[in-house]
Amino acid sequence: MPALEADRLMTAAAQSDSDALPLTDEQINAIDPMRVLRGSPKLANNKQLISIRYSPEVLDYFSASGAGWQALMDAVLREYVEAHSNGDTKGS
Repeated sequence: MPALEADRLMTAAAQSDSDALPLTDEQINAIDPMRVLRGSPKLANNKQLISIRYSPEVLDYFSASGAGWQALMDAVLREYVEAHSNGDTKGS
């Protein structure tokens, strides 16, 4: 903690700086409590992390497409599901 005189000088300097004016009560009340933000932003369509085994040929094919190959694989599987879905969520 600064000494009382140092605190008084810092407060006076801050109050005289038009770019560093204290927040109003309205501004303080509008502030959201700080939340810890870790990891990627949450998506509306959350994907599930699972462990799955694919044949080497399948992995080689998709990974050869470069960055984003996992998203490409997801898109291909989604397209397959849409094409083969008959509205029954349990499959046919």
